[in-house]
Amino acid sequence: MPMSNCRLGWRFLAAALFLTIRLAAFAAEPTPAGLWRTVDDKTGQPRGLVRLYEEAGQFFGQIYKSLDPKDAKERCDLCSGERRNQPVVGMVFLRWMTKRGEEYSGGDILDPDTGVVYRCKFRMSEQGRKLVVRGYIGVALFGRSQTWIREME
Repeated sequence: MPMSNCRLGWRFLAAALFLTIRLAAFAAEPTPAGLWRTVDDKTGQPRGLVRLYEEAGQFFGQIYKSLDPKDAKERCDLCSGERRNQPVVGMVFLRWMTKRGEEYSGGDILDPDTGVVYRCKFRMSEQGRKLVVRGYIGVALFGRSQTWIREME
């Protein structure tokens, strides 16, 4: 009887260890919340910093800083609605993104250079170090993508 108790103890310990590892992996799932360096998809050059944050299960993005001093004082002259003529730095340009499987979608993204609002989706890659963001009209096939790099805070 003592031998079977020993085996039962090892099985219990192994199961507890497995469960602990699984819970730690689940808890360590990266979040898009944080500071990201945007990279212009046309030039490949860093453009600015944006902060993604979560509110009530949805993600939003705010332009945090421009890397070009002349862009830092820009206003969104081509924007419509409440964003018209507002400073670009500080503006919420990405709204209402919800996690759906491995992807975030259901919201929109504003291009402050043109004032155009696009449907949006994004996904994280490289264990949360990169964010692939796609803005599009209609279907995702008709759009463009940027890859943002997570900044260490």
